Amino acid sequence: MVLEVTSRQFRDNQKIFFELADNGKRIVIKRRSKPSYELIPIDDEDDVYFTPEMNEKIDSAIEQYKNGKYTVFKSKDELHKFLDNL
Repeated sequence: MVLEVTSRQFRDNQKIFFELADNGKRIVIKRRSKPSYELIPIDDEDDVYFTPEMNEKIDSAIEQYKNGKYTVFKSKDELHKFLDNL
């Protein structure tokens, strides 16, 4: 379940929302017509820039490369032709 709060509610009750996020609750902070944000705890062992899904994709790509499953393009034209056929 996701708890949606306004930016004002978040500002006025930050401690409560941080504690909820620490305990696994998903907190979404809404801002009228501006983008919303999700409050997610990050510990020292987390990679701040990549989600677990992105790390899995990176690990998979590294394995594919090690196993020779990749395509080499010798020119921009080859690359464009490949991308056009996707």
